[in-house]
Amino acid sequence: MTANEAPAAGRVLLGNVQVRTDADVLARSGEAVAGARRRPSARVGPLRGCGVAYTRFSSAVTDARQRIGGATARPQPLVLAGERLHVVGAARLYVCGITPYDVTHLGHASTFVWADLLASVLGAGSVQARTCRNVTDVDDVLTAAARERGWYFDELALAQESVFEHSMSALRVATPVEEPRARHHVHAVVQLAEGLLQAGAAYERDGAVWFRGADLPAAAGLSRDEALRLSEQYGDEPGDPAKDDPFDVALWRPSEDGAPAWASPWGWGRPGWHAECAAMAMTVHGACVDLLVGGEDLIFPHHAYQAAMIERVSGVTPFARAAMHVGEVRIGGAKMAKSTGNLVLVDDLLGEHSPAALRLLLLCRPYSQAWDFEADLVDEAEARLARLYAAAGTPGDGDPDVVLAALRADLDVMQALNLAERHGGDVARRAIALLKLG
Repeated sequence: MTANEAPAAGRVLLGNVQVRTDADVLARSGEAVAGARRRPSARVGPLRGCGVAYTRFSSAVTDARQRIGGATARPQPLVLAGERLHVVGAARLYVCGITPYDVTHLGHASTFVWADLLASVLGAGSVQARTCRNVTDVDDVLTAAARERGWYFDELALAQESVFEHSMSALRVATPVEEPRARHHVHAVVQLAEGLLQAGAAYERDGAVWFRGADLPAAAGLSRDEALRLSEQYGDEPGDPAKDDPFDVALWRPSEDGAPAWASPWGWGRPGWHAECAAMAMTVHGACVDLLVGGEDLIFPHHAYQAAMIERVSGVTPFARAAMHVGEVRIGGAKMAKSTGNLVLVDDLLGEHSPAALRLLLLCRPYSQAWDFEADLVDEAEARLARLYAAAGTPGDGDPDVVLAALRADLDVMQALNLAERHGGDVARRAIALLKLG
């Protein structure tokens, strides 16, 4: 409608949208209320007998004759690792995303499918999940891979992001609300580094800025030897003589010729990995998130340093109210990883199996459990999916809300599936919808 047109009878105008009012709906259902003020309803759900769904508005219902229905259900919290997580309004999720230098493997997919289920379960409880999933597109591994192909680092990153997004779409993983990229947040890293310098939590040396991390292994409950092993494994270079302590890590470092570089107060250089995630998380969500999500391999050093940087620069603790670390996917007992070539590629599996079966394969266990991939597990997932579809086609019995209750309890997918197969009907259909297996 145009700005000069009046709303139709029985409706009000919100912006450019005509909204049906209570009195209009009641009149259409034969239950008109004489003299009722026409204003949008705050109720949700259809009026009995009229089949018209309401939308939630901020307006209260002042006319007692329009207050239809009993008390609403009590909001139920999500429980993770035995701890209740109460969320008001919206949940801030930070999901550690990909370094886009190669194709997507099953280990990646596992983390992002579980993160997607987490957001779906929160949404089913009327909590808006504001998911931020970053892209680490400034990384030495990415730069080296681009150089080998004769590409610029950002060209390779964009190409691999496209492949990744196609795989995630096939697996029914929703597009995050926010997808920050490291190369777009370099100035935020500079701000973070300067704040940590002024807080005494970092020091500058020869064009690099180092974060002081000597206390982090003990805080993470690790022995010195184990922390050194992990720091070396994930590229933190504990043996670098340029820093004061083996567990100090780079917030900013100089860039050699051929590496991406940006101007900074300390000279041309690039951000450190942990600092990138800290800066992106703070830019999107501020100093605290409700849920920090990633693979279990990110617990130390990455998530430990990300949280410590944010807490020390902001003074807010903890950075994450709760964390969900997804168990690694292995082959023959060894972690699936690009660096070793020990991979099962998502697109290869999607060429032979349905996306729903592959998604179910990834969800058929506790989220924190590490597991070994074997080809027959996909066939088992296909068979279970067929049983679930068959159960959904029966009349069934039971309350479909039992599925959501199971998923709220530490994302217990196995219990949800067992209930769906046992009760069938609406219960099975609810499981299919919540798990996105349709």
